[in-house]
Amino acid sequence: MIGTIFRTFGRRYMDVSLRAGADYVVRIVERPGLWMEDAALAALSADLRQVAARTLDAGSLTYGVFSGDKSRMEAVIITLVSRRDGTPVAFNALAVMALDTAPHPTDVLHLGLVMVDPDERSKNLSWVLYGLTCFLIFFRRQFRPVWVSNVTQVPAVVGMVSEMFSDVWPSPNKGRRTLTHLLLAREIMATQRHIFGVGADAGFDEQRFVITDAYTGGSDDLKKTWESAPKHRDARYNAFCQEALDYTRGDDVLQLGQMDVAAMRTYLTREVPKSAVIGLLLTGGIVALRRIVLPAIHWADSTQEWGHLRPYMRRNR
Repeated sequence: MIGTIFRTFGRRYMDVSLRAGADYVVRIVERPGLWMEDAALAALSADLRQVAARTLDAGSLTYGVFSGDKSRMEAVIITLVSRRDGTPVAFNALAVMALDTAPHPTDVLHLGLVMVDPDERSKNLSWVLYGLTCFLIFFRRQFRPVWVSNVTQVPAVVGMVSEMFSDVWPSPNKGRRTLTHLLLAREIMATQRHIFGVGADAGFDEQRFVITDAYTGGSDDLKKTWESAPKHRDARYNAFCQEALDYTRGDDVLQLGQMDVAAMRTYLTREVPKSAVIGLLLTGGIVALRRIVLPAIHWADSTQEWGHLRPYMRRNR
């Protein structure tokens, strides 16, 4: 935890670590392409490829963090789960999408590519891979709601996102498509397809938020059959995906929701193991310090520069 404190205060972007139970260590690295040294960035990419090699039966991914382009690491937040001996076993490459919306731009966290070593599945890592980073960003934004997006054809993921976040659409749960949902979805499909490996020729059904023929932009090896797609324990989500998506063609659903106070409460009470709640809240507090406490300290110190603010200099007489 001490290392987390020093790294958090010493850098503009997050680089935090915490334990997830007795067996795992989680590291969250924000926008590593902007600040991480080449050797460290190469080591991080190697860890991601190691997990991917264990996950994919054949083929390779050619988009996002697997493209070999450092610039692709400039707008991502990597959540890497490793065993205590340092062996990487799972990751989430969450993308930060800045959407050109009126009256001001909207940042959307795309839940991104998630991969888990087959030997580590069913070990309750979903709270780390899908909600943890969004939770910490929510803390750092001083509890302002954070929009999140998800593109998938996996019923288990559709259900998890529907239950973890607020105002999720589409979902078999009671909910509605708002104008904000529609405008964000249009902007995502117009400008952000490369984030989730969907080609320009893929269609988008605005009524159902279904991307048709989605696996044509570098994500081909992620395409699943209905039989191979992991199912959710709640049959509603399985029925929803089976009815909405054409698995032969290769369709995805685009979900949009929010991390807000209600979602945070649900996340802490239903998703996070009780043994990890205190450590998670402490980590969230540390991450939030730079946005809440430090600005107040800087503001009170009139002798130091801070951003565009400059100290008053008395003229010599």
